[in-house]
Amino acid sequence: MWKKHWKIFSGIILFIILDQLSKVWALSQLKNQDPIIIVKNIFEFYYLENRGAAFGILQNRQIIFFILTILVLVAVTWFYLQLPDTRRYVPLRICYMFLMAGAIGNFIDRITRGYVIDFCYFKAINFPVFNIADIYVTVTVVLLLILILFYYKEDELSFLQWKKEKK
Repeated sequence: MWKKHWKIFSGIILFIILDQLSKVWALSQLKNQDPIIIVKNIFEFYYLENRGAAFGILQNRQIIFFILTILVLVAVTWFYLQLPDTRRYVPLRICYMFLMAGAIGNFIDRITRGYVIDFCYFKAINFPVFNIADIYVTVTVVLLLILILFYYKEDELSFLQWKKEKK
């Protein structure tokens, strides 16, 4: 199995490393410092310790995140393993890679620190502070919606249906 999927698993590891390195940078360069302004009044690097989920919901409920993350990782991996081995499903394999990297990247933070390091801030629209792992997950969800709505036909996703009894 590993031989067949080594590119995807290597990609997951690479993107987790990139996420974790960006958070180490944020911790060393931004914590207890003024924000680094990239574009004045638009975008800056701003250190934030997020003990909740997106938009600050579920603050200090780490056990919920542990359980949900494990369930999502298992479900997404099951889905990935159901994909037919053809080039047509490469976009879904790439989505799997980024979704796993994002989920695991933030999961590592929650396990090792008890919070997620966020540091990207769109000040112009007062968007919640986020990190690289969040970008992986968000872009993947948008891409999945586009793929499901416009790229794949319903019968191309029929492999997800529970196997019916043979007649």
